[in-house]
Amino acid sequence: MPQLDQNSAITLQRARRFSVAPMMDWTDRHCRFLHRLLTRHSLLFTEMVNSGAIVHGDAERHLRFHAVEHPVALQLGGSDPAELAKASAIAETFGYDEINLNVGCPSDRVQSGRFGACLMAEPELVATCVRAMRDATDRPVTVKCRIGIDDQDTEESLDRFADAMVEAGVDALYVHARKAWLKGLSPKENRTIPPLDYPRVHRLAKRLAPLPTTINGGIETIDQTMEHLDHVDGVMLGRAAYHNPMLLAEVDARVFGDPRPVPDLTGVMTLMADYAENELQAGARLNNIARHMLGLANGRPGARQFRQILSVDACRPNAGPEVFGRALAAVEERALAPA
Repeated sequence: MPQLDQNSAITLQRARRFSVAPMMDWTDRHCRFLHRLLTRHSLLFTEMVNSGAIVHGDAERHLRFHAVEHPVALQLGGSDPAELAKASAIAETFGYDEINLNVGCPSDRVQSGRFGACLMAEPELVATCVRAMRDATDRPVTVKCRIGIDDQDTEESLDRFADAMVEAGVDALYVHARKAWLKGLSPKENRTIPPLDYPRVHRLAKRLAPLPTTINGGIETIDQTMEHLDHVDGVMLGRAAYHNPMLLAEVDARVFGDPRPVPDLTGVMTLMADYAENELQAGARLNNIARHMLGLANGRPGARQFRQILSVDACRPNAGPEVFGRALAAVEERALAPA
């Protein structure tokens, strides 16, 4: 079984200072490659993958990723300790830096499988899952949860849940600062309607120290990130980073103190074209890469045409990396046009 060396552990602990959230149907390997071009140091997450799909299905399809994505965490969904243990052992062979258990997703589909946010009502079961995963891998095992569900008292219930995770040996907690309402709200509504309670996560982080605690939910800027880092060990952004990916270009300098420049829009588009060429030869489709790039030119003249070219032309038969060049030209031409 491969060992996680001390330097890797230190790098991972530092990377948790800023992470991009796992997002279903969004943070696939193409998305993560793009995000890694923009930030060298942040921790990236996969989409949630059902443990059964890994154990009983095509593990290669679900787990393969590009080496440049490191540090990268796999998020698992499930509630069967033995199955989660097997999935964790398989994931380790693929080289993931961290394995995370989803205890935060409120969708009906996830609830019907008895995993996600509904597991916050069963901290003992989650603790058993964490122990089983830890026994199966030398990789850090972490949990992503909410501050509570439904009518739970977020003071008592969150402390009880967190204490069970600590006793099970969890390596870090990622906490979405909203409750999840399992009935009556859609997953989309659960991201906006339950009120944010950042102070509750700040109190939890102080109470659990030195266990690393990361805050998530409704954070949209690097300025907000820096404010939270006065109270917690890490900050996780989701949709803000996805819809406005150039925001990630600020992270290395401001969050990690690395002054080295990252690629600008021209550099990113050039590198993504090279990546796309290799992926197309391996059977990928251009639109599955281009869809993650739509927000790269946000706020620039020509951004609308940039998005249109990527979203329409990338879907055409035999579309190739030249589509990225045309999209970039639309922005550059507008920038050069006389006022």
